[in-house]
Amino acid sequence: MPSIGVFALQGDVREHLQTLTALGVDAFPVRRPSELERCDGLVLPGGESTTMAKLARTFELLDPLRERIHGGMPTFGTCAGMILLADRIEGGTSDQETIGGLDATVRRNAFGRQVDSFEADLELTGLDAPVHAVFIRAPWVEQTGPEVEVLAEAHGHPVAVRQGHLLATSFHPEVDGDGRVHRLFLELVAG
Repeated sequence: MPSIGVFALQGDVREHLQTLTALGVDAFPVRRPSELERCDGLVLPGGESTTMAKLARTFELLDPLRERIHGGMPTFGTCAGMILLADRIEGGTSDQETIGGLDATVRRNAFGRQVDSFEADLELTGLDAPVHAVFIRAPWVEQTGPEVEVLAEAHGHPVAVRQGHLLATSFHPEVDGDGRVHRLFLELVAG
């Protein structure tokens, strides 16, 4: 059984833990480097990307995260997690840091503010039926490198991508209890 950590300094941690536990994995919150060491894979949840990066730096977790992710640990970023995985950000703050690893440019709050949140059924490569996607102050991918595979689009922009051991979605697959997108991630972990 894989051990999957969920970055737990900020964001919608509980929903990811519930989804992963329902899929039969050992899921636990990650708040310190010692917990990160237990991970076979990691989820970077939705939340506020600038706050998440600052807290990771404060809790001395940012550099260990970079080491593990750049070293090949399977990682799944949702919404703010997608922003944290991106090598390049549009619409970020001047001092905004990312963990990086995903050869992509991601635009923060691309679909608009909280009031512009929406839901859509998306065809996603690797799933046999559409996934119900919830977008909340969501980013989108503006540009991808040659190794990045686009798995789904919304409004003409990539909203789910995969690059090697990294998976990222603009939307929140943890809120509907579906579990299929998390299962795709677990396939990367098992890979």
